[in-house]
Amino acid sequence: RRRRSRPRQSVEDVYFSKSDQLKPLKTYVDPHTYEDPNQAMLKFTTEIHPSSITRQKVIGAGEFGEVYKGTLKRGKKEVPVAIKTLKVGYTEKQRVDFLSEATIMGQFCHHNIIRLEGVVSKYKPFMIITEYMENGALDKFLREKEGEFGVIQLVGMLRGIAAGMKYLANMNYVHRDLAARNILVNSNLVCKVSDFGLSRVLEDDPEATYTTSGGKIPIRWTAPEAISYRKFTSASDVWSYGIVMWEVMSYGERPYWELSNHEVMKAINEGFRLPAPLDCPSAIYQLMMQCWQQERSRRPKFADVVSFLDKLIRAPDSLKALADFDPR
Repeated sequence: RRRRSRPRQSVEDVYFSKSDQLKPLKTYVDPHTYEDPNQAMLKFTTEIHPSSITRQKVIGAGEFGEVYKGTLKRGKKEVPVAIKTLKVGYTEKQRVDFLSEATIMGQFCHHNIIRLEGVVSKYKPFMIITEYMENGALDKFLREKEGEFGVIQLVGMLRGIAAGMKYLANMNYVHRDLAARNILVNSNLVCKVSDFGLSRVLEDDPEATYTTSGGKIPIRWTAPEAISYRKFTSASDVWSYGIVMWEVMSYGERPYWELSNHEVMKAINEGFRLPAPLDCPSAIYQLMMQCWQQERSRRPKFADVVSFLDKLIRAPDSLKALADFDPR
C-alpha cells in the first residue's frame, strides 16, 4: 500500500537536496597552468579582426583600460557588444592577466554567464569583446530603479544569478568576487555573472581550496574563512551570494553601511549578520542566513539555492510572509 502522506521536510531537507550531484563532463581549465598562455587563449577564444569592430562610446573603466559600447560585424548584421581594451604602457603580466579573463570566459556557456564573442590579440589595442548588457551593473541599476520591481521579479533575478553560479561550481570554478557590481543586467532583466579577473580553479577534491597569494579581497562580500586563511571554495562563493541577495532585496544598498572593513570583520566574527531589508520575504531572509553560516559545510550548495528559489517562484504565496525589519 502506498503511503498517503509524505514525511514532513525539515528546513535542512529544503536547502540540502540530493539533486544535481552528477559530475559535469567539463571542468574548467586555469589558463595559468599553461606554460604558454597564448596556447590556452587559442584553444578557448575566437580571434576577431579589428576591422569588424566599431567602438562607439566609453561606458566604464576596467582594471586594465577603458570599456566601450560598440558593434561587431557578423556577416551582414551588426550586433551590439561591450569592448574591454588594454591601455598602452602595459606590462607583460598585465597582458597575460587581461587575456586570461577571455580564456576563462571562453570556456563557459550558460544563459546567466556573460558571453564572450572573441578577442583581438594580434593587433593593438588588445580587446575582449562580450555581449552587450543594456542595463549595466546590477547594483547601480537597482539604485536607479528603487522600489520599481515586485518581489517575484527580484527573486527571479536572484534565481538567475544562482543558476549561473551553480554552473560555475559544477565546472569546479570559484569566482571569489561575487557582488552585485559584478552582475550585469540586459534589457529583459536577465542577470549574468561577469568579471572573471580574480577567479581561480578548484581542484577535483571538493575539500581542496585555492589559496591566493596577495591580492585585494572585497571584505564585505567575502566569507570569514576566505578572509582569515585565504581559503576560497564554492562555499565561500555561497556566502558572497548571500550578500548579493541582500543587495538585491535592499535595491543596491551598501552592505554593512558605513562600517569600516575592520569593523565588518570584527562584527562577523562576533556573530553579527546583516538584518533583513525592508519588505524582504521571510523565506528569502532565512536563505541569506543559511548562506552566512560560519561553518562553511553548513551552507547550502548553489544547486540547493536554485531549487529552493524555484519552489518559491512556483508558489508566490510563500513570499508573502515578511521578515522582521530592523531600521537600525
